[in-house]
Amino acid sequence: MIKFSNVGLAYSGRAILDNFSFEVKTGEKVVVLGKSALGKSSLLLLILGFIVPDKGEIIFDGKRINEKNVWNVRRQVAYVDQDVSIGAGKVFEWMAFVSGLRVNASLDFGDKKIRELLGYFELGGDVFHKDVGELSGGERQRLSIAVSVLLGRSVFLLDEATSALDEHLKKLVARFFLEKDDWTVVVVSHDPVWLDSPSVRILNLEAERWKR
Repeated sequence: MIKFSNVGLAYSGRAILDNFSFEVKTGEKVVVLGKSALGKSSLLLLILGFIVPDKGEIIFDGKRINEKNVWNVRRQVAYVDQDVSIGAGKVFEWMAFVSGLRVNASLDFGDKKIRELLGYFELGGDVFHKDVGELSGGERQRLSIAVSVLLGRSVFLLDEATSALDEHLKKLVARFFLEKDDWTVVVVSHDPVWLDSPSVRILNLEAERWKR
């Protein structure tokens, strides 16, 4: 599903990735580990085309990502970033905006499905009427995760998506994604709950760097 082939990436003259190659198969669950500044978040942004590699290529579903097809890639991927960028205003207004986008016109944003997801992630119905700015970090993360699921994608890129949650909720979210056999999930996280499943494959960027 995703392939990095001899990818090189540098910031301000400092190499972040150098001849990096790695494959993620359809349905795989990959957890990316490593110290800061090793390029963990950059891997996800490369897949989405928000960063262009200095050399090498990224393949998505058999096609090299470029400026002509990057929007098609983004339409197949759900991305939850560590800054939880979900805009402003009331929660129900933000959700209405997301569901009203043309690209989401065919999706089921029905009240029943939304409430089922929010219930699973232990968000009360009153969250709809809260202002986004009033939400706690944990509420924002769980709301973003719930909406990413509503988008109906089969590829998920999660960047520290459980960092603000307590242990119980971390396990709840990790189990939700790890049990979906047909979902391809790439997780950047320091939370050990993502490593409990034997099906998880670990990409340790620090170890990859030592290989070189």
